[in-house]
Amino acid sequence: MTQHIEQAEINGILWAACDTFRGTVDPSEYKNYLLTMLFVKYISDVWQDHYDTLKTEYGDDEERIRRRLERERFVMPPGSLFRELYAQRTADNIGEIIDQALLAIEDANKAKLAGVFRNISFNSESALGQTKQRNVRLKHLLEDFNHPKLDLRPSRIGNKDIIGNAYEYLISRFAAGAGKKAGEFYTPPEVSELMARLVDPKPGERIYDPTCGSASLLIKCAQWVQRQGSRDYAIYGQEQNGSTFALARMNMFLHDVDDARIEWGDTIRNPLHLENDRLMKFEVVVANPPFSLDKWGADDVGKDPHGRFTRGLPPKSKGDYAFISHMVSSLTEVNSRMVVVVPHGVLFRGGAEGKIRATMIEDGLLDAVIGLPTNLFFGTGIPAALLVFRKGEKRDDVLFIDASRDFTAGKNQNNLRDSDIQRIVETYLARADVLKYARNVPLTELTANDYNLNIPRYVETAEDAQQIDVAALQNEIDDLDVKWQKAKAQMQGHILALGLQEGK
Repeated sequence: MTQHIEQAEINGILWAACDTFRGTVDPSEYKNYLLTMLFVKYISDVWQDHYDTLKTEYGDDEERIRRRLERERFVMPPGSLFRELYAQRTADNIGEIIDQALLAIEDANKAKLAGVFRNISFNSESALGQTKQRNVRLKHLLEDFNHPKLDLRPSRIGNKDIIGNAYEYLISRFAAGAGKKAGEFYTPPEVSELMARLVDPKPGERIYDPTCGSASLLIKCAQWVQRQGSRDYAIYGQEQNGSTFALARMNMFLHDVDDARIEWGDTIRNPLHLENDRLMKFEVVVANPPFSLDKWGADDVGKDPHGRFTRGLPPKSKGDYAFISHMVSSLTEVNSRMVVVVPHGVLFRGGAEGKIRATMIEDGLLDAVIGLPTNLFFGTGIPAALLVFRKGEKRDDVLFIDASRDFTAGKNQNNLRDSDIQRIVETYLARADVLKYARNVPLTELTANDYNLNIPRYVETAEDAQQIDVAALQNEIDDLDVKWQKAKAQMQGHILALGLQEGK
């Protein structure tokens, strides 16, 4: 029977499970163990739920049950279920047992889960300590996930996206404590929502993120299409970090996006989404690349076979325009759009970046520049901006939106509210000038400003100087002076009356 489950309660139990590792294992390491165990627990509970249903239907006909289960969304081979791992929690080789179960799950589901667990080992001495210490930690971890309220069977929790929400919750909590590394695998959900709404993916379109991290941005785009009543979309992503690639694959699976093509590799040096050895083209491209990445690969792409840097090669020490150039080259020639998160330096730096920026503007690719509030992204308090590009509709103006003052302040991070997102999207779609908020700037003005995209050049946000009534202010000063002289005389009278000093 479906039961009422509070998301916050599930999240709290999962976050408390981190106590097994806190203080002894670095969070950048133990997040992978927590998220992997959550994944195994969920697919085990779903599998068990299906098995129990078929057992009721077919009784002791195990062969028939097995054949039916093999046609399910995924397969759990013998020995890989969470309950089977939990039963062996005191084994001297429990780390090895878990690793073998993960490999078996991969082998049984190669089309969907190949490579997901290749970068993690529960038998790692360097990550989890020597055998005795490691065994204690893994025993506690299995006991934490055996909590009665972490029964994630669909028959108990219904069709709620509790597991997907829980996974995103853990990723966000780990990102909050990961410092500068957080940007490598997580984009805040409200920023992902805004970006998805700006590019507005449609049914039947290809959606691509070349630096997908944990895939939260791609999932938002997929969900945006789902809200239109369709699951007709194709998801593509690439991620350089091996453990983050695994998070992305699991995150996609948990959000029921099974056929996403997430590749592991360096997008600039070795783009993996190709058709006939050429860059695959997409109607929608989104990304939150690493800010101003040093050593991004300038020495390796001087003769780029994909022609991504015909507008110029970005400087070796700042890779922002390398990712932007790759994204623009990945767009279809008609009716395509992209949005990318950038630091503000991308808007105005000169040199090679200035030349690339000028060419993209002259080519009519840049559609909008949107300034965001400070402290939105984990690991950096600097303000960021969104650049929106389009192909197939060459414009002679660029829309500038200054949304930097619209947010709610959190304890550690600022957040965009629903009303802030709505205002940005409505202004973008209307392309109307809004006093102290938005302005369409003609190409001629951008050219006159040497293609500098610094937002304050185009959107005046300074408050009007308050008009001062000089005569009234002087009368107020005179009145205050009279009151002060009167108070001073009264005070001297009190002092004389008390005989504290001679009057003067």
